[in-house]
Amino acid sequence: MRIILASGSPRRRELMQQMGLNFEVDANTSFAEIVPDGADPFDVPSIFAEGKAEGFHRPLKEDEVLVSADTIVICDGKILGKPHTPQVARDMLEQLSGKTHHVVSAVCVRTSDKCLLESDTATVHFKTLTNKEIDYYIEHCSPLDKAGAYGIQEWIGLVGITHIEGSFYTIMGLPTHLLYSLLQKI
Repeated sequence: MRIILASGSPRRRELMQQMGLNFEVDANTSFAEIVPDGADPFDVPSIFAEGKAEGFHRPLKEDEVLVSADTIVICDGKILGKPHTPQVARDMLEQLSGKTHHVVSAVCVRTSDKCLLESDTATVHFKTLTNKEIDYYIEHCSPLDKAGAYGIQEWIGLVGITHIEGSFYTIMGLPTHLLYSLLQKI
């Protein structure tokens, strides 16, 4: 089977490479990431991952497997998506500082005749971050392309995360254990 990753995320590419998967990247989808009114925040990554797969720009061939995914951060009941400006990144990091939050990642595996979907939730505990630490991270890392404005594998994760419950890879953006299981079912 030819695997297609329907994501431009460098972290997802890295994780799939580490899993030893041969794949190509094609993130062309017609799906618009708009949270439906009244949606439970914990369901949003599944809605988005499945939407990206269903909105793939062309029919899949019989020998193709499409992998799509989505990740969100939930803090105080609110979804923290990707910040669009350094100021929004700062606001998000200040909101996460000294608190516990949830990271939900969903993965969808689709073929020409099947669609399998799973999600996973991890809990992350942040220490209280100083303004200097937040400034340093925003200045030296890339918070704008990450849900919640941070990457667990980056500097802020190394110095700011005190404890996690759940999968590190779910927090990184791809629940690899679920992807492996879904690929075995295909």
